[in-house]
Amino acid sequence: MNAILDIIQVLLTILTWIIIIQAILSWLIAFNVINTHNEFVRSLWHGLGVITEPLYRPIRRVLPDFGALDLSPLVVLIILYILQNIIIPRLYTGPTFVM
Repeated sequence: MNAILDIIQVLLTILTWIIIIQAILSWLIAFNVINTHNEFVRSLWHGLGVITEPLYRPIRRVLPDFGALDLSPLVVLIILYILQNIIIPRLYTGPTFVM
């Protein structure tokens, strides 16, 4: 059971970094530091969107519209933090000693 929880922890950490990278990339695109005419940037942006959009979609339905400000990545990061630091550590079972 602990091995499965360790794998879930690693996957949640990777997902957290993917969301952070996507946020930074969106700022760079918005401020025209990099543009989507570059094939690598376009494919990276599309790939990150394919990974994160299923997570953002249900949250965007619940959150009110803030115009250009999208708070769904922040909500997903808060949920991931709660999962990683509160819920999953409580599921770990300590070593059992049989005498």
